[in-house]
Amino acid sequence: MNYFVILTRACNLKCKYCGEDATFEKPPIDIAFPIEDLVSFIAKDDSNVSIQFYGGEPLLKVSLLEDIMDTLENVKYWSLQTNGLLLHKLKPEYLLRLNSILVSIDGRQEITDTNRGFGVYDKVLRNCKSIHNRGYTGDLVARMAISEVADIYKEVTHLAELQSPHFDHIHWQIDSQWDDHPHVRWTDFEKWMVNSYNPGITRLVHWWYRSLTKGKFFGIVPFIPILKSILFDQPSTLRCGAGLDSFAINPDGRISVCPISPEFNFSLVGDIWKSTPNSLRNSLKILEPCPSCVDYTICGGRCLFINHTKLWGEQGFNTVCQTVKHLISELKNIKNPVLNLISNGIITEKIFDYPSFNNGCEIIP
Repeated sequence: MNYFVILTRACNLKCKYCGEDATFEKPPIDIAFPIEDLVSFIAKDDSNVSIQFYGGEPLLKVSLLEDIMDTLENVKYWSLQTNGLLLHKLKPEYLLRLNSILVSIDGRQEITDTNRGFGVYDKVLRNCKSIHNRGYTGDLVARMAISEVADIYKEVTHLAELQSPHFDHIHWQIDSQWDDHPHVRWTDFEKWMVNSYNPGITRLVHWWYRSLTKGKFFGIVPFIPILKSILFDQPSTLRCGAGLDSFAINPDGRISVCPISPEFNFSLVGDIWKSTPNSLRNSLKILEPCPSCVDYTICGGRCLFINHTKLWGEQGFNTVCQTVKHLISELKNIKNPVLNLISNGIITEKIFDYPSFNNGCEIIP
């Protein structure tokens, strides 16, 4: 089972697509339950437990993070999702225990700083270099938010080709359907999709395939497990696991299917006192129209929150789905060429075994 432990809803940035402000959050903002209660709940889980520290910005509560890592015993995987500005606060004994760190960065400097604030790009890269210099050898993931100002091809290739720091993997999520005001941050989403994003995905898939022909593998997260399903006919359920075997533990101890949706009643499925890990499993599933879609076994439903809320309405929901269908279609186009690369020994099947555990990458953008 995977658990997002939300250390705080507060954040030290106000990104354009989030603008996280703890004053708008329902209290408590910070964890309000004894750590011992969390220990008791997690101790009931006999699976491979994965803990992901989440916020807000979790490193605003670095001492609490340390206390939890010192106290919880049956955790196999530790992950951190952070904006990267406070990575220098992690002591080596905790940094080196992390299996995966997802750092928010949106691509090129001008794009990142436009969305996140002047100087953020340089600070993030400096801190990522620092953790490598201090011995971190786990998975370092560039976690992108794709907005109207982004060129998906340029942003991903920029991060993929950085040498210092080097990102092991790159993942992105499109800034869509998180609220019911599609025109607040988007001039014209559909126009951007048709003229920029989908053509950029086509170009990016071609670039990635050409790299594979040379035996060079870039860890582009949305491509890897989707193509694995296509190559080896392996269907998938909801890839992020929300509501199935992945849940968020909120600061008040209530448990939701996803860390972004505790204010929605449908998302709340229990708490750390009355619930058990087994009672949470498969507590919320994807609704129509996804299960009837021809791409469902590959997509898995994209996002449980969006599937249940459809904040942009049915038409907006279907429009965004066109980004996923296009991505799947482009990856299907390279199925046979990639199988030939495997059979000729240029690449191996093992490169598609990612992620080995739920590390917070939703897979479908």
